Amino acid sequence: MTGIETLSNALAERFGPRWIAKEAQRAQFMTAEGHHAPVLPDLVVRPESAAEVQALMTAANAARVPVVPHGVGTSLEGNAAAVAGAVLVDLSAMNRVIEIASADLLCVVEPGVTREQLNVELRASGLFFPIDPGANATLGGMIATRASGTNAVRYGTMRENVLALKVILPDGTLVRTGSRARKSAAGYDLTHLFTGSEGTLGLVVEATLRLHGIPEAVLAGAWPFATLDGAVETVIAAIQSGIPVARIELLDPVAIRACNAYAGLALPEQPTLFVELHGSPARVAEQRAMLAALGEGFGGGALDMAANADAQRRLWRARHAALPAARAMVPGAVVWSTDICVPISQLAPAIANARAAIDAAGLLAPILGHVGDGNYHVFFVLRPDDAEGWARARAVNEAMIDFALSVGGTCTGEHGIGLGKRAALLCEHGPEAVALMRRLKQAIDPHALMNPGKIFI
Repeated sequence: MTGIETLSNALAERFGPRWIAKEAQRAQFMTAEGHHAPVLPDLVVRPESAAEVQALMTAANAARVPVVPHGVGTSLEGNAAAVAGAVLVDLSAMNRVIEIASADLLCVVEPGVTREQLNVELRASGLFFPIDPGANATLGGMIATRASGTNAVRYGTMRENVLALKVILPDGTLVRTGSRARKSAAGYDLTHLFTGSEGTLGLVVEATLRLHGIPEAVLAGAWPFATLDGAVETVIAAIQSGIPVARIELLDPVAIRACNAYAGLALPEQPTLFVELHGSPARVAEQRAMLAALGEGFGGGALDMAANADAQRRLWRARHAALPAARAMVPGAVVWSTDICVPISQLAPAIANARAAIDAAGLLAPILGHVGDGNYHVFFVLRPDDAEGWARARAVNEAMIDFALSVGGTCTGEHGIGLGKRAALLCEHGPEAVALMRRLKQAIDPHALMNPGKIFI
């Protein structure tokens, strides 16, 4: 009897229709935003409570069945991809906002709550959760990958906004990490050990998250530049000048062309910054004036910013749709989204080198990103059967990673390691540090059941 059969005998009746064994239903979990080859999960289970996750993990540990956590499938590096012989645990049904503690500026949620769902429920409180990776990802998935996004330059990443967790370990043990306090010096920082672990150490079943006040005034707009270098240098100058931009996103002309066609915009096909400012009316007006003065010296055009909420939503919907917009540029194409982050002083040469390498390779690849914190993405638009094109894209990506590491940057600012960047992890941290990571993994997951094949080669 296989491990999956043993597990089914133990738990199928308890889960009923949420124990998904039929191939047609399991096939729905093969789709993802990333470019990695899909794998049909052997079994899918949809728990609805922490107690059910505990029962599942206890039985899976006894049967030695690997477990792969899954949210809504928006990860880009195969982080939640199914593995042969494993049970895929769909946590999307654990989607309750358990508590909103307005006085403490925090909330408690289950892992299947999406960021958009949370912000809808927060509206009456005058608070919001700012981490915005673009996709309507689950908060559990965002914790697993230490996600970031368009607001990170002001509000930080998931790392700064996770206060406490409840995690089910591979043997079914429930552990609590962190607290509701804003700081603590009590023991090892287990909260941030699990944040970014990509489901390789345990399953998050509850999270306490930091919230922020909805700003009194918001200004947002698109800002065209004569050159890519000018746009990037403006970002660097703004950050170094201490202007507290909430979002400052870069789209190169190829990205603007894609977004215009997909989202019905009519922006000039020039290097463009999407900018958003938060604060009091007087403060955002002052910030806008400071930004405009900086940009003028770097070839910036008119900085037209709107306070109209509908116009702002249209702008950011277009930015968030950049991946499907890039995919739509070539019928039947696949988009490979890379993820590089460098010290802000090295952003201009990093992007210039990337653009030169893309053009020299004859590839179609928009550049865009959350450049306020040195994070940028290249979207390689490739046909699935174009082996030569994929090889050229891999060479460009490796060169981008090499440059980032040479200047003290990282191979991934927010997408995580997953399947796609396991070799790069070794290059970035070296064998000694990766060996230490492996020892931590082995101590918590001695039978290697948690999301096997991810992070480590």
